[in-house]
Amino acid sequence: MPILKPGELDIISYSAEQTGRLGARLGTLLQAGDVLCLSGDMGAGKTVFSAGVGRGWGALTPLTSPTFNLVHQHQRARDRSILYHLDFYRIHTAGDAESIGLDEIFDGGGPVLLEWPEHILDLLPRQHLWIRLRILEPTRRNLVFEAHGARYEALLEQFQGMSYGTA
Repeated sequence: MPILKPGELDIISYSAEQTGRLGARLGTLLQAGDVLCLSGDMGAGKTVFSAGVGRGWGALTPLTSPTFNLVHQHQRARDRSILYHLDFYRIHTAGDAESIGLDEIFDGGGPVLLEWPEHILDLLPRQHLWIRLRILEPTRRNLVFEAHGARYEALLEQFQGMSYGTA
């Protein structure tokens, strides 16, 4: 069973395609205001997972790495809502993060995907889903999901049921 403790889920992905499919499953469950924090070394699969989340959520354009732009906005055809995809690899201070309008993004109503969230820990909402990606082998990744708050415990339970048929 992949549950380590309540509010935590540990998954091994055997390919980039599987990592993307896991992201797509989670993307179908996102609601307005959800915050996903993706941490892991360069090449761990954060952007592959994010692209899957975007597909599952229904983004009109594919999610790509926002490293150089810092923020990408993706619209969904169904209701015109926005998914925000941010990359804080190049951000090193809270002031830098705040200068891109982070408060407005968190208050913007759409789901928010954050890559490199460890660079802005003090600015994160207390409630969020933290996803740690780790390289095990060239094609294998370990994904550990940690729910912080009741919404994210419920989200993780839904995701587990959808992924393993246990909910």
